[in-house]
Amino acid sequence: MRCSKYCLFSLSLATALTFVFIYNNKLRDKKRFLPAALANTSLLAEICLQMIEGEGFHVTENALKTTLNTSTCYEYKVQNHYITETLSEEEAAFPLAFTLTIHKDFGTFERLFRAIYMPQNVYCIHVDEKAPQEFKNSVGQLLSCFPNTFLASKMESVVYGGISRLQADLNCMKDLVTSEVPWKYLLNTCGQDFPLKTNREIVQYLKELKGKNLTPGVLPPAHAVGRTKYVHKELLDRKNSYVHKTAKLKTPPPHNMAIYFGTAYVALTREFANFVLQDQQALDLLSWSKDTYSPDEHFWVTLNRIPGVPGSMPNASWTGNLRAVKWMDMESKHGGCHGHYVHGICIYGNGDLKWLINSQSLFANKFELNTYPLTVECLELRLRERTLNQSETAIQPSWYF
Repeated sequence: MRCSKYCLFSLSLATALTFVFIYNNKLRDKKRFLPAALANTSLLAEICLQMIEGEGFHVTENALKTTLNTSTCYEYKVQNHYITETLSEEEAAFPLAFTLTIHKDFGTFERLFRAIYMPQNVYCIHVDEKAPQEFKNSVGQLLSCFPNTFLASKMESVVYGGISRLQADLNCMKDLVTSEVPWKYLLNTCGQDFPLKTNREIVQYLKELKGKNLTPGVLPPAHAVGRTKYVHKELLDRKNSYVHKTAKLKTPPPHNMAIYFGTAYVALTREFANFVLQDQQALDLLSWSKDTYSPDEHFWVTLNRIPGVPGSMPNASWTGNLRAVKWMDMESKHGGCHGHYVHGICIYGNGDLKWLINSQSLFANKFELNTYPLTVECLELRLRERTLNQSETAIQPSWYF
């Protein structure tokens, strides 16, 4: 097995515990010097290993720094350790398409992009129309360095829980189906996601679906019935945009459809994407969904339950390992959030690392680089190590952190 010089996460448990014991006193002495010391990646790896075992470290400095403002794209990609060659024949034969819907926190987005970037894939980025111009400029500057990435041809002013969030993904989907990249599956992400599996592991997971779409969901539980029973309206204000529930009842769903409730994050085949954009059933459901709450949580899963639809799974349930999420009302199952909650979802802190590493999911949500930098950087370091260990291509020195 190929192993980088930072191959600390691949140690056996006994060796790892010995390693922690040896470095424990040394790292305690260095805690107050961590911001400067974290420039040393091997030290970061040591700290990450200890945090997984329960040690507490609190730093606000980023170790795996990025330098967008370098003079050329070549310098940017080298200095920031982007992988610039396809790493295996398996990945070359199974390119992926990604949508990234973002609106803030360029640093967290950049880490996500670097973690999922591979030259054989294709990436569509949707930037909220309301985002600051400086943010838009930074995103555009980054994407200009990668020929297989682009901004969505149409941007939405996204309202949390509104139709605009679903429309943002659909805008990217419309662009991606015209791409010359022969992608096999589309995965949608947001700027606060982060991968827990390597690109090759994601490919292997999706190949096991054998051309089926993955849209985890069930018939609506009681708390979700009102989302599609009553008319909702997006109220758009630059400072306070939200979805308002009215007392008006909605008309029945089109085509006698049974409305399901599920995750907004999905894995879709190219054939299904074409169906979504062209078939009258899908177009009618989209039109009907425009005044519902969080339609991205019923649109994909409802269409994927229709028999005969490309890649459909009519009898599927809440199965699939797409996203690791810690919901506030499910602490008895996940053990609690070690960061903080926003909209009932955990923003992962350092104490969540062990739970994340043990997860079988492809991605996790949500992260904030500026608030909990070590959480992101420990996952990033571990992911890069596994990615390079799985490579069949000669590894370039710049690919190491």
